[in-house]
Amino acid sequence: MAVSVPVRLPRAGDAKGKGSRVGCVASVVSHTSRHTAHNLRTTLLPKLRSAVREMERELHNTPPPEPGAPPANLALWTGASKQELGREFIESLARGLTVLTAFGEGRPDLTLTEVAQATGLARATARRALITYEHLDLVRRTGDRTFTLTLQVLSLGFPPLSRTSLPQIAQPHLADLTSRIHESTSLAVLSEPGEEIQYTARVTTGRVMSVNITVGARLPAYATALGRVLLADGPAQTDMQALTSVRSQGYALVDEELEEGLRSLAVPIRDRSGKVVSALNTAMHASRHTPRECVTDLLPALLLTATRIESDLHTAARFTHVP
Repeated sequence: MAVSVPVRLPRAGDAKGKGSRVGCVASVVSHTSRHTAHNLRTTLLPKLRSAVREMERELHNTPPPEPGAPPANLALWTGASKQELGREFIESLARGLTVLTAFGEGRPDLTLTEVAQATGLARATARRALITYEHLDLVRRTGDRTFTLTLQVLSLGFPPLSRTSLPQIAQPHLADLTSRIHESTSLAVLSEPGEEIQYTARVTTGRVMSVNITVGARLPAYATALGRVLLADGPAQTDMQALTSVRSQGYALVDEELEEGLRSLAVPIRDRSGKVVSALNTAMHASRHTPRECVTDLLPALLLTATRIESDLHTAARFTHVP
């Protein structure tokens, strides 16, 4: 179930917001096991309305955009990021860097006008960025009116990679697995000193009610299927009986232990020596698969994906420093 509140935007020239219009809506979505309809109205709706009033206050106090052509996707992205992060986001830096992205395959030489059109930036902003980059030897003039990138621009990126990371290897396999089982999938490692897992790759489904975890997030290791698979391969000081079961089965199933309604299934990813270096899982709401269905319907797909990841990992390890 969900409850929504309109977010009103001020009209141009209306400083007090009296002529406001609905620009979007803010919504809170909850599973019926957590809130009743009455509770959603009495408990969450007041909080949602308070948050919306704060949004509208910031929108009314935001100065209007500079006149010019409608911004392209890159400029829209910097504007949206500024709204999301506020003072923590350096919009001028981001807008300047978008100028470099205007140059690409089929566009090695661009005029100032073409750069402005490609980025959605004002000509004055694009011009200042190009002059700055020319001074830094990141771009050079190729004619009276055109610019091109120099090799020095490579110094802004990562140096040539001397290794291929496990998340990079696993990502396409996770995407394929998610498309086949229609559930979110993740890859995680055990963080030091072994009490937490950290997510390193993830592919989500398009479900409204899905497990919302991002790459980099950490969770208690023993409370998760991913963590139990990883702990089972080492000298863990936790429930040895449960971990022994994970070792003998070759997988871990956690049924509504971390959170009510959440069920998770995980399998190990091993390096060439047989050591578990990561774990692969799928997590879903308990209403979609019974514990038995997780084992009979989902486990074979997870094991096959783990085998494919290990195969690519072992091949890559012959030429790189991947574990």
